[in-house]
Amino acid sequence: MGRISEDTRTRNEEAIRAAMDRLLRGDLPASGKCDLRTLASEAGVPRTAFYSKKNRDGTARPGPYQHLAQEFERRLAALRDAGTVLDPRAAQVERLKEANATLKARLDQRDAELESLKDFKQRALSQIAAQHLEIERLREQAAAIGNVRRVPAAPRGTAPYGSCS
Repeated sequence: MGRISEDTRTRNEEAIRAAMDRLLRGDLPASGKCDLRTLASEAGVPRTAFYSKKNRDGTARPGPYQHLAQEFERRLAALRDAGTVLDPRAAQVERLKEANATLKARLDQRDAELESLKDFKQRALSQIAAQHLEIERLREQAAAIGNVRRVPAAPRGTAPYGSCS
């Protein structure tokens, strides 16, 4: 790219400032973000004009619109610090991150509850097995003694012994 005239530079700076104001108001194009790439495309200037250049001897020189890029970044940072979100997609990403964190917390809580219920189930099954073994032992002991009689079962359709009904 060759050198540009002062008139062209002035027109480009005006276009950049106008695009900067639009972007910082939140008027973003459908496919753009609030960044230097979108600023350059909205202003109609090459993005590389916002960055420093190197001379042939290796020394750095500022880009023709680098001061405007710094102003844009400074204003954008001030808006972010004030809590203003210009990009609706960035706001959506933040909302989704918060929702994801909430869901992860719920999932962790649910996993902890599940582990607790598994432990409870294992203890309950162990107690039932121990009680079953104790009942079997007592039945064998009662059968060995021989002085225990079984109570006759009630006929079908009648109330059991000792019923109040």
